[in-house]
Amino acid sequence: MASERTPTPQSSSRQSSSLSSSPMSTRMQTLQVDSVQRWMEDLRHMTEVECMCVLQAKPIGVDEDSHQGELIVTSGIGAGDHVARNNLQTLLRRALVVSTELGKMFQRLEKGRWQRVHSTAVRANCHVRSLVHEYSAARSTPPEMQKYEKSLLEKCMELTNITERCLHTDDEFFLKSMREAIHEILTDVSDSFSNMIDMALANEIRVLIKQIESSDCVQTIGSAISNLLSLTQDGPQLCSIIAKEGAVVALFKICRQDRFRDLYAHALRTVASICCVEEGINQLDKVDGILCLADILTDESSVEAARAEAAAVVAQITSPHHTSTQHLASFLESMHDIVTALIKLCESASCGEVFLLASAALANITFFDSMACEILLQLNAIHILLQACKDRQRVDTPYSKDQVVTILANLSVLESCASEVLQEQGIERLLLLLGEKPSSSNPSEVAACERVQQKAAVTLARLSRDPDVAQTAIQLKAVPRLIELCRSPTERNNSDSVLVACLAALRRLAAGCPDSIEEADHHQLIKPRLVDSFLLCSNMEESFV
Repeated sequence: MASERTPTPQSSSRQSSSLSSSPMSTRMQTLQVDSVQRWMEDLRHMTEVECMCVLQAKPIGVDEDSHQGELIVTSGIGAGDHVARNNLQTLLRRALVVSTELGKMFQRLEKGRWQRVHSTAVRANCHVRSLVHEYSAARSTPPEMQKYEKSLLEKCMELTNITERCLHTDDEFFLKSMREAIHEILTDVSDSFSNMIDMALANEIRVLIKQIESSDCVQTIGSAISNLLSLTQDGPQLCSIIAKEGAVVALFKICRQDRFRDLYAHALRTVASICCVEEGINQLDKVDGILCLADILTDESSVEAARAEAAAVVAQITSPHHTSTQHLASFLESMHDIVTALIKLCESASCGEVFLLASAALANITFFDSMACEILLQLNAIHILLQACKDRQRVDTPYSKDQVVTILANLSVLESCASEVLQEQGIERLLLLLGEKPSSSNPSEVAACERVQQKAAVTLARLSRDPDVAQTAIQLKAVPRLIELCRSPTERNNSDSVLVACLAALRRLAAGCPDSIEEADHHQLIKPRLVDSFLLCSNMEESFV
């Protein structure tokens, strides 16, 4: 394709030969050779751009059977795919390409690679113009977005022109001043492009939300929800845009209508993803989303999938990672109902994923209100959770065990917890959890195992305030296991937090039963300050054991 648009080197050479008889032949031949050579040098960078212009400027039209304004891109789209999803995927894909090119320009500008800087500017300009052209042909562009489009296109052209000027000089002072100017323009281009893409994405998101709000067709609404859910996987920034455009409000409207019961689980999963950002949680609070979640969780006619996704939303909004806690005030009003429904869901869960979601929500709730712990004790939660640990169908991963032991650790601050743990043979379970090991080298699984070991040791230390618990733990050989975890880094997955928790548990047991610790261990692990014992154990080699 490039050869049709650019003179070939052979034709240039023939022109050069025909001028050899004239007085100016030598000079003209030199000029022709220079231009051909320059053409050959530029071709390496420019041919790709020319091909790209042709390949990516594919025809865009509106299908007569589709809704007006929906984008139909003829390349790379299957006939059965949903048009709105294609709009978003195309937009995100193009945005990634442009962002990558702009990033390359920053890097090459710093290195002073002017030829590459210019060729990258040309490519970026081409991509931006193609993106703007395609999007404008598919949608009626909002006025505020048109302003950014015009400014962006002007700056891209300016960037292309100014980088070309840098190819024709070796003046270091000039190049230095140009580098600063280009950097400033490039920053403006990046900011303008980012704003334009955010506006375009917001425009597409509004289309999806309108489908959810205005359609009565379950299939259409489900497709729009799927597209929103897919977008939430692209990071917090996109989740913020989705939340600001009112997606949470629209999704809860669906969850309050009986005729859309089949969509509850799908809608709530999307809500949980959006609520990874504060804007999503604020929107949930404004529409009394917690009351809706409580209704779904406590409704025995709700399918398990819907209740599990409602639990996922509760787990998300009660996560300790959120800095805002305003929404928790309304949560407290429904807490008893929600906690009751969640522990029932743990008991009846048909699979590990459902148990994980319900137990994760309970674990988060027990962190921010002690009343939740008292409610759980009244609901026989210790029995339910410890029984679940024996059921591989429900508790089958370190992640589920992490949630269980977190709840137990938070319950163990209550004095009445000790007797129930003893009654349910919970000390044996805690010792098993102290031996939790990852089945692979997956970092997240290793981290989960560390948390399980640490919290099991913390729970044991708290419960051992009760003499009966301490005596039972010693009889079950908890002391040798704790010593092994202190002295052997591999046994505790090289975790310092596990080491500190095990030292604390050992000291608690030693305080109640001094004879349970041998003298050498007492001198190294009990008698010194905690920090000194920690330093001693953290510097131990495996051969020391």
